[in-house]
Amino acid sequence: MGRSRGRLLRMFGSPYSRAPRRASLSAALAVTLALCVVACGSDSAPTLTIGAGDSAQSGLLAEIYAGALARSGAHIVVHRGLGTREGQLAALDAGTVLAFGEVTGDLLTALDSTSAASKPDDVVKALNSALPEGLIVGDPADGTDLRPTVVAAATRSTEFPSSLKDLAPRCPDLAIGVATGPALDPMRAPLNPLRDVILPFQTVYGCAITFATAFPTAEAARKALSTGAIQLAVLSGPPSYLPDGGAGLIALSDPSYAFRSAMVVPVIRKAALTDQQLRKLNYVAGELSTTDLADMLRRLRDNHADPADLARTWLDVHSL
Repeated sequence: MGRSRGRLLRMFGSPYSRAPRRASLSAALAVTLALCVVACGSDSAPTLTIGAGDSAQSGLLAEIYAGALARSGAHIVVHRGLGTREGQLAALDAGTVLAFGEVTGDLLTALDSTSAASKPDDVVKALNSALPEGLIVGDPADGTDLRPTVVAAATRSTEFPSSLKDLAPRCPDLAIGVATGPALDPMRAPLNPLRDVILPFQTVYGCAITFATAFPTAEAARKALSTGAIQLAVLSGPPSYLPDGGAGLIALSDPSYAFRSAMVVPVIRKAALTDQQLRKLNYVAGELSTTDLADMLRRLRDNHADPADLARTWLDVHSL
């Protein structure tokens, strides 16, 4: 009997030794569960916050960038209501947001009012030098051209050259209107006729404007065009930004950049995005055009479309 009990104890263990084994098993299980929690957490994609100012364009760009980054597997939050350009830069500097949408020339003007850079490559180079430490820009969307634009009534298109470079001989006799009121994008400063139009035209094209009139809105300048009170009008952005897309207007090209280059670009906190995520933003830059942006903005402003839906549709159409 004693030998039998000994064999049983060796096979199954003493009842007095089972409690410590259960305790060891429980401890091991707890450690395993803890490691699992840590491992699962490390597999979760990080949350990236994209900033948006108070303008329709800023909010739309934030949704486009957010949608593109989400397709890299990241969790994305759009932080709206950052107000002005200064508010967005402050949020980026503080790490509250990791990126926001901007316009190259406008941002350079805000950061370095003395810069003479005007052409696209020169503006991007000057912008990189002017940015606060720790901030970079991604690839600019070279299909976007948001510069101020000189327009004529389409009914009088044959009276004017297609380019400002050929306008100089007629400049002294032309009556030109400048829309100085609220800019077509609220993040942009209103045009100053002397600083932003008359002096650059003279310097770049030898176009000596002697008759210039300021108008409080783009619509007021358009009305003056239609009545013949002026021959040309200068708008603060592309005519496609107007509610009707600029119907009845033709634009004169500005090949030598009397108006500073203005392309859409993401401003990014340095090292905040992976190479894959940066490539997603670069894909956006390769596809976005002035026409696309203007169409979405009109639907956003005038039809109260949802910016996230507009961005999602655009990304799908362009296979991004």
